[in-house]
Amino acid sequence: MKCLYYLTPTLDSSHHISDDLHEAGIDDWFFHILCKDEAGLKKEKLHSSNYIETLDIIRDGVIGANLGFIIGAMVAAAFMYFEPFGPDRPTYIYFIFAAFVTLFGAWVGGLTGIDNENAKLRRFHDDIEAGKYLILIYARKMHEETIRTMMGNKHAEAALVGVDRHFINPFSRVRRRRK
Repeated sequence: MKCLYYLTPTLDSSHHISDDLHEAGIDDWFFHILCKDEAGLKKEKLHSSNYIETLDIIRDGVIGANLGFIIGAMVAAAFMYFEPFGPDRPTYIYFIFAAFVTLFGAWVGGLTGIDNENAKLRRFHDDIEAGKYLILIYARKMHEETIRTMMGNKHAEAALVGVDRHFINPFSRVRRRRK
């Protein structure tokens, strides 16, 4: 599945694209619209983006979990070696400690991600703030060419500004469309 990023100038254009995507058999689950005017999307009954798409919760949560695991494993290994709590502690206690620090790292990372704009959408920030609409279309391989053809033929005002292998993968990079 790929994520196609289209930038369109108006709400009316976004609404027509939504209708055409529905006609092409694409459900609301497979496309989202990101814009400054959320009230306009709700008024037009268009499917807006969600927090997983707009914020870096997943990416920062995974980074926090990895850092928590590394720190937890190192401290647990040091506790096992130096035995500050005595030699009679069962080994599973150290594994529980490492798991707790890993989960704590994921929690702190997720909280950090709530405060950060999604890294994949950062380059569209100025366009969205200027009033444009970013449409994320999740296209299965069998629908990708149909969507690209339909968008090219019916919606010349919408520019294909990026393609990603899958949006949810927080560490992949968006391939920029060459003009």
